[in-house]
Amino acid sequence: MTTTRAEVIVTGGGTAGHVLPAIALARALVAAGHVPSTIHFVGTRRGMEGRLVPDAGFSLTLLPGRGVVRRPSLRNVTALAGIGVAFVLSLATLARRRPRVVVAVGGFGAVACSLAAVVLRVPVVVVNVDSVPGAANRMIGRFARACAVAFPATELPRAVVTGAPVRPEMLAVDRSREGRARARRALSVAGDGTLVGVVGGSLGARRLNDAALDLAQRLPAHEGFVVYHVCGTRALEEVTSAAGAAGLFGRAGLDYRVVGYEDHLAELLAAADVVVCRAGASTVAELSVIGTPSVLVPLPGAPADHQRRNAEWLRAVGAAVLLADDEATGARLCTEVLALLGDPGRLEAMGAAARSAGRPDAAAAVAALVDEVAARRWAGAREPAVGIRPGRQDGR
Repeated sequence: MTTTRAEVIVTGGGTAGHVLPAIALARALVAAGHVPSTIHFVGTRRGMEGRLVPDAGFSLTLLPGRGVVRRPSLRNVTALAGIGVAFVLSLATLARRRPRVVVAVGGFGAVACSLAAVVLRVPVVVVNVDSVPGAANRMIGRFARACAVAFPATELPRAVVTGAPVRPEMLAVDRSREGRARARRALSVAGDGTLVGVVGGSLGARRLNDAALDLAQRLPAHEGFVVYHVCGTRALEEVTSAAGAAGLFGRAGLDYRVVGYEDHLAELLAAADVVVCRAGASTVAELSVIGTPSVLVPLPGAPADHQRRNAEWLRAVGAAVLLADDEATGARLCTEVLALLGDPGRLEAMGAAARSAGRPDAAAAVAALVDEVAARRWAGAREPAVGIRPGRQDGR
């Protein structure tokens, strides 16, 4: 059986926050002239890439391994052993695929394949979408020929400000009156209802799930609210049971929906009046290019508190409300959401501010950087090529 040579190998993943920008980049590479079969993904068996990448039409190699925890633990022995096995398998994959460049998108799944690329002298490009780089990208960045970053203050060597790659379906979102009506029809939501989205991320968020259930009970019944709750696949059974016990299904004046993972998130972001969510970099990038007003609840304990810094960037331009995790109760969310919904002018201004901060060209900019790196004979050089032009230094 003949193995197709890969021009580009994209490695990393774990959560949708890493995988979706990687897929957006791959699609931008295709738009730039690459044949889809020459773009290959390398991830881990535990990550979201196992489902999302094949669904996007790209080939995928899954390696063993799990992340290292930030405290002394016997689990780290197993994790390091898994990385060792993944490294050997990555060497074999790269030798067989013979890529011109390896792109690391973050997450522990990027470590083994990126180190194998360094050993085999394959150029590496890091794509870092958070305001603060994670441990994997900090390590890989030392060897990378260039680092594409979403925020101008991101501390990585040889950084080029590109913005965070966003999927084409997000770029196509239309939040005009007609566009929002179409999105609501696609979600089977009544056109005259007030739609509040609560999105806890691909793995879910207990704090947001609990708050969403309480919020749904507190919203005025006579207003015709729709609460569209994306609770995470792992929590779906638990949340559905709790919602049923609370009488949310079929409650007069309330349309409560709960799903584990929303494949049509673009429609939800188009249709929602306001969205309550975490502040992962992909989420922030999507909110900004679409122009959806948001209440952001950064994940506490995220490495280097990067979600808070992501959220502060969107709040600083006037596009979001920021709540600390311990403040995100159902009562507080109800107060914040009703205040926003009661001020249509503010909502409109938040949407406009988000759009002004968005980088809809980010995926194309990263793809151009990847092609520039792949096209040159670096001979050990550590700086970007002359032809690479940094993005705007205001982060837009």
